[in-house]
Amino acid sequence: MPATSVIGAQWGDEGKGKVIDLIADRADVVVRFQGGANAGHTVIVEGVKFVFHLLPSGVLHPGKLNVLGNGVVVDPAVLLDEVGQFESRGISLEGRLVVSGAAHCVLPYHRVLDQLREGEKAGVAIGTTGRGIGPAYADKANRCGIRAWDLVDEGRLRARLAANVDDKNKVITRLYGAPPLDFDEIFDLARDQGRRLRSLVKDTGAVLRRALREGQHVFFEGAQGVMLDIDHGTYPFVTSSNADSLGIAAGAGISPREIGHQIGVTKAYCTRVGAGPFPSELHDERGEQLREGGSEFGATTGRPRRCGWFDVPAARYAAALCAFDGLAITKLDVLSGFDEVGLVTAYEIDGRTVDEYPVDTPLIERARPIVKMFPGWSEDVRSVRSFADLPPAARSFVEEICARVGVPWEILSVGPGRESTMFREPS
Repeated sequence: MPATSVIGAQWGDEGKGKVIDLIADRADVVVRFQGGANAGHTVIVEGVKFVFHLLPSGVLHPGKLNVLGNGVVVDPAVLLDEVGQFESRGISLEGRLVVSGAAHCVLPYHRVLDQLREGEKAGVAIGTTGRGIGPAYADKANRCGIRAWDLVDEGRLRARLAANVDDKNKVITRLYGAPPLDFDEIFDLARDQGRRLRSLVKDTGAVLRRALREGQHVFFEGAQGVMLDIDHGTYPFVTSSNADSLGIAAGAGISPREIGHQIGVTKAYCTRVGAGPFPSELHDERGEQLREGGSEFGATTGRPRRCGWFDVPAARYAAALCAFDGLAITKLDVLSGFDEVGLVTAYEIDGRTVDEYPVDTPLIERARPIVKMFPGWSEDVRSVRSFADLPPAARSFVEEICARVGVPWEILSVGPGRESTMFREPS
């Protein structure tokens, strides 16, 4: 198939950036199809750390076209800053980056509203990043959003921005009692950003459909993860877009038949940032050991991640929803040194044992994990390059995950660098 899709199978932060970077040399085009600057992918190349927020991970590979699709909400300030950072490190994006004209823009009032509204959602703090992602998607649904096409057309920009700033200022001043935003300041900033980004704005759906017709290999890179999907995650503790493979066709402008080979990315344990149900969470020294060993702090926010054992029902749910062809299991090395390692095999909910993930959030909030422990291993596996050379307990643990989820492993990561990886040989 001429396409490969890489999707987070947990609550985000699974290591998608590394996986895409590892296999991007096979691609001609790398596409972000949803989310915004609330995403944070970290890639380490020869000891050098690169953090992505909006740019696709393919920018580290020369000759690859990188696409921000129409399903992404683009913060022009973040995009320009990120491009500048990469170019300052000698990585030019000239001719290698295009942005969908249909992509909606995150503007200053979105960030202000995001921060003001957090904690006001029916008394529930969602734990957003405060980057304006949700309000930008809300404007898209309300049909008042400003798209990249508008940003690069000064006449359209002025009229549409004036209506938006007036409307947002009413909410900011009357509902929250905060000072109003200055239209001229926002317009001048947006106009400058539009001028700087004009050459990048294209009909990316047409670009991608043509690439697929010509047999080019297209990679679709997900942000966040299935369990944070707006429709299928732990609502309302979710992101504002379809973070599973169901969002690819709509967010990229292609046929659903073109999604191709699907890789679900999971850690060998689980993490979650922010509020929301997380049945496998460990509240003891083992959770702290996972956090410290895995450097589990958000790439975008720096917030410490909640840590727990691998959740089988949640992973099985994600695999069924997306029809994964293979798993990329990351951070197996973090489990080295544990006497025992655990798998959540089922939940106890209201006195019943449930081995399927319940999609109703109040049910999962009441879920208590049923954990099966397996022998751990003490060996440092970061230098291992063959599955057969892993400690027997580590091999058994990986095989147990795959058997219970029902999807074979395809990529196994045992360290942060590109070289700390093994690939399953085709059978």
